[in-house]
Amino acid sequence: MPNSISSPDVLAAFKKLSSPRNLDVTVDRNIRTINAPFPSPADWRDQWIYFLLVDRFNNPSSPPRSSPFDGLNGTFQGGTFNGVRAQLGYLQHLGVGAIWLSPVLKNCQFNPFSYHGYGIQDFMRIDPRFASSPNLAEAELQALVDEAHARGIYVILDIVLNHAGDVFAYVLDDGTLSSEAAGRDQTYEINWRDQDGHPRQDWTEAPDDPPLDAAVWPVELRKNAFFRRKGVGGEAGGDFASLKEMVTAADPPRFPVRDILIRAHQYLIARFDIDGFRIDTLKFIEPDFAQVFGNAMREFALSIGKKNFFTFGEVYDSEEKIARFIGRQTSQDGDIVGVDAALDFPLFFKLPAVAKGQSAPSEVVNMFEHRKDVERTIVSSHGEAGRFFVTFLDNHDQTQRFFFSDPRDPQKFQDQLTLGVSVLFALQGIPCLYYGTEQGLHGLGNQDLAVREALWGKPNAFDPHHPFYESISRLATVRGEQPALRYGRQYFRPISGNGAQFGISTFGAGVIAFSRLLNDQEVVIVANTNTTDRWEGEVIVDRTLNPVGLQYEILFSNKRAGVQTPGAVIDKPEGIEIREPNNVVTRGPARAIRVKLQPMEIQILRGRSSSEFS
Repeated sequence: MPNSISSPDVLAAFKKLSSPRNLDVTVDRNIRTINAPFPSPADWRDQWIYFLLVDRFNNPSSPPRSSPFDGLNGTFQGGTFNGVRAQLGYLQHLGVGAIWLSPVLKNCQFNPFSYHGYGIQDFMRIDPRFASSPNLAEAELQALVDEAHARGIYVILDIVLNHAGDVFAYVLDDGTLSSEAAGRDQTYEINWRDQDGHPRQDWTEAPDDPPLDAAVWPVELRKNAFFRRKGVGGEAGGDFASLKEMVTAADPPRFPVRDILIRAHQYLIARFDIDGFRIDTLKFIEPDFAQVFGNAMREFALSIGKKNFFTFGEVYDSEEKIARFIGRQTSQDGDIVGVDAALDFPLFFKLPAVAKGQSAPSEVVNMFEHRKDVERTIVSSHGEAGRFFVTFLDNHDQTQRFFFSDPRDPQKFQDQLTLGVSVLFALQGIPCLYYGTEQGLHGLGNQDLAVREALWGKPNAFDPHHPFYESISRLATVRGEQPALRYGRQYFRPISGNGAQFGISTFGAGVIAFSRLLNDQEVVIVANTNTTDRWEGEVIVDRTLNPVGLQYEILFSNKRAGVQTPGAVIDKPEGIEIREPNNVVTRGPARAIRVKLQPMEIQILRGRSSSEFS
């Protein structure tokens, strides 16, 4: 494996791309032939993403190293690439379109706590701790990617551009050594770490030829000046705890760290034929570097036949902050397009509480109204907004999962989980499901370890008959069959309990209703977030597309019994009151359908398109 961004191994990987080829891959004892490089999806909205921590997903050879499997375990549990590969059929049948793997690049080998992968020591090699044998890491990752492709599943790697691992120690003013230092304006003296993690007093400058497990790699990155060395900081610059920030800003036109990172990650594409990058801590790097990096990945991928390589970033912040990183700001000069999308933290800040009936549906509605305003110079049309956001209900950085299992009644809130996931899959965006959701993992605590369970340690961990698995599989099928749920314009619909006053629910445990419109198709989503009370009422639908008497069909309900079909489209005369999401009040005429929902029930409904009725 390469030690330099210009090593023969790197050049060979790039050269290999000049001759596209076919690969024969064994899948369930059958041979399937795929193209390499593997073509990108035409539109990433056609996919949904399954995010997993490699160390916490599966190991077919041994149980988790610590017990219980869902305890607060801060060291390696033993998940492997082969473990993920062994469950690709399980993920395929669930309906997964892409898997997002936590970082797989080599972390500091002396650190037993970097199971998550975010403390990278070598940006060109794969961490051997995810392999059945240290010398098989690259081959086993490649086998995983190839089989995923043969099953029609894309592979996204989690990457880090802001920082490296704990590759050196600070020499504090009193002469002591520390992994962390208080932030300050002046640089600290440092001691680079050897292969055992020990700071070397004679390594105050980056060593010339250290062992592969020492200092940092590739060789081009091993310069003191390429690291900030000013201690812990925030967005203005500084380490992320013990993870050492790199200097990605410089005096233009020279940006050496950027060039190294770009080349290293282009090599990952060339070597492993991956389909996308999720970029960790994106908001901590310069927005112009985010643009340059996203553009460099896109153009390199285009040059080898991957026409829609996907980049999305973690901007754990507001709508306004996210807008600085995604797409191309038409109000600014320049012709470089940034990363393709961002994780949808604004939606995450609102949707879980709304889906659980703890906040009013108007909270989500107002969030999307604000988005339209903020993104007005980026989004090209109402329906295009979904391209720019990867949506989610929970992830590895939280202290609790979305699903809550009451110890006194473990099944009490099961429908709440399927309601939340259904809303997520129906809203604009590229949905992302956190691993184990489909098996009812319900971690809850005061630190992120509570939601990083070793899934395969759970009894019957990969049960295809689990009610959550079955429900999500059905939901994935509906989303795949309904183009409006992937590309459609999105309108939140006023509702009414009395048939005269319509508006958006402004109280907790309310009803959230919205439509996805594509050409002459309207799909209506209505969810009752109340955990105890039924709801019966009317929902506004598009007057042009819905003739009186049109019958809506139920495409999906998360309930197994007692589901009631909605009434036919009715005409609402002038004189009613309709308060739109923007608070504009109209008086009709309008069209509506009558819906009956059980507590925690969601229905996805579809009327026939105009071409289906005479």
